[in-house]
Amino acid sequence: MSTAAAPQSVIDLRSDTVTRPTPAMRRAMAEAEVGDDVYAEDPTVNRLQSRAAEIFGREAALFFPSGSMANLTAIKTWTRPGMEVICEAMAHIYLYEMAGVAAIAGCMPNTVPAPNGTLTWDLIEPLIRPHIYYRSQTALIELENTHNMHGGTVYPPAISDDICERAHAAGLPVHLDGARIFNASVALGRSVADITAKFDSVMFCLSKGLGAPVGSMLVGSRDFIDKARVTRKLLGGGMRQAGILAAAGLIALEETPKILHRDHENARHLAEGLAKIPGVSIDPAKVVTNILIFDVNPSGRTAAEVYAELAKRGVLCGPTGKSTIRMVTHYDVDRASIDRALATISTVLAAKPS
Repeated sequence: MSTAAAPQSVIDLRSDTVTRPTPAMRRAMAEAEVGDDVYAEDPTVNRLQSRAAEIFGREAALFFPSGSMANLTAIKTWTRPGMEVICEAMAHIYLYEMAGVAAIAGCMPNTVPAPNGTLTWDLIEPLIRPHIYYRSQTALIELENTHNMHGGTVYPPAISDDICERAHAAGLPVHLDGARIFNASVALGRSVADITAKFDSVMFCLSKGLGAPVGSMLVGSRDFIDKARVTRKLLGGGMRQAGILAAAGLIALEETPKILHRDHENARHLAEGLAKIPGVSIDPAKVVTNILIFDVNPSGRTAAEVYAELAKRGVLCGPTGKSTIRMVTHYDVDRASIDRALATISTVLAAKPS
């Protein structure tokens, strides 16, 4: 897969959402066969949904404008207002989805911090509410793989499988925010169908690591997806000739997983280079996918100060705390760009603080 070279003046490591459509995606979009998807008559959308379901070993799939809408649809489909959703304390659905769990689904997030973002049953079980009529009831458990705010960490399949099995024994469904599940698949060397088989529903993004310009998917049983289609419409997600977007998603789904390992290799190279720069704290061994978070506290600078100086020099990133910065590799940033970014970071941190 190839795409136009990024401008030399800017190295954008803010997110893997900044990728531009490849020439193959643009051709597919221009030539896409379309219909009205609200009537389920867009053939390209239908092909994308069928292919996603097939890849994940599920009965059905549904195309969404965004991962946030797909997650919210899953939560609203599995729950009723007044219930609780158990998730990790830094979960994307809790921090970055506009409190939709509460504001729209009417549920209370019940959060617990977990090392590396990896929940275990021992952490989850104490949060499950007893069946007392005047207590809010637990409706759903949500996991995130890879975990964004823990630096792209990957769930060990034995742990996620154990959570699903124990949750089902307790009568609870489990939803996976698998926005970057293909990154987890590559890191583990196992198929996405294999590592998500026990989840009741799975969301994954076409527009993050896979590089499509727009879209996410929700997969599950036929009954669940039929209900989710109703919820999607309620949330304003009924699209018309969406095959133009789905066409790019099909290219991303088929082609990009083959090259995700490059993003992981570049992220590790970036982490190893950062570890050599005075004023930076990072453990490269913890960088297993395409996300890394490093600490500039030893430099005496704040993340905002370092970010601003890097941006002036054409290296874009994202502060995640007072002294922490996130960088994300993707197919629009090659090894040479990573080396240029490292040189720029070294220069910025070597200068005297203003």
